[in-house]
Amino acid sequence: MTLARRLAVLAAGALSATAVGSAAVPAEAAPGPPPVPPPGPGAPAAPAPPAPTTPCAPTARACVDLSAHRAWLTDGAGHVTYGPVPARGGSRSDPTPVGTFAVSWKDRDHLSRQFDNAPMPNSVFFAPGIAFHGGNPAANSNGCIHLAKKASANFFGALREGDSVQVVP
Repeated sequence: MTLARRLAVLAAGALSATAVGSAAVPAEAAPGPPPVPPPGPGAPAAPAPPAPTTPCAPTARACVDLSAHRAWLTDGAGHVTYGPVPARGGSRSDPTPVGTFAVSWKDRDHLSRQFDNAPMPNSVFFAPGIAFHGGNPAANSNGCIHLAKKASANFFGALREGDSVQVVP
C-alpha cells in the first residue's frame, strides 16, 4: 500500500493498525467533543434546592401537620431546622387539638397517671394533657403527638417553655 493510500485510509478512520516494518502503528481515534472544563471561581453556582417549608406560621418553633403525619422544628423565623419527621396525633375519639399553643413544661421521663403510668419519654407539653413524646409514630395516640425516639429527643432538646407550637389539621 502506498503512503498516500495509507494516509487516506487513516484520515477516513478505517485503518486501525498497519505494519510498518515489523511494528504495528495504531490508528488515531476520531476526535470527540472537547472536554468541559470545571467551573472556575467566577462561574455561577448551580441553583440550590428549594428550602423545606411547613404548613405553619413562620413564628411557630414546632409544627405538626396531622393529616400528613409529619412534624418539624424551625428557628421561629420560618426556616426549618429539623424534619419533617413522622408524627402521629390522636384518634377520632381522642383527637389532638388544632391551633397555636405555647410549650408549658417538659419532663424527660414522664409517666402518664391517666394511662396506668405509661412511659412518655421526652415529653414536651403544649396543651393541657397534650405533649410531643417518644412513641410509635405509626400508631394513633390518645391526643398527644407520637414521635420516634430520636425525633422526640430532638424536640425535647430544642423546645423551651414559651416556644410556639402550631398544630394544623
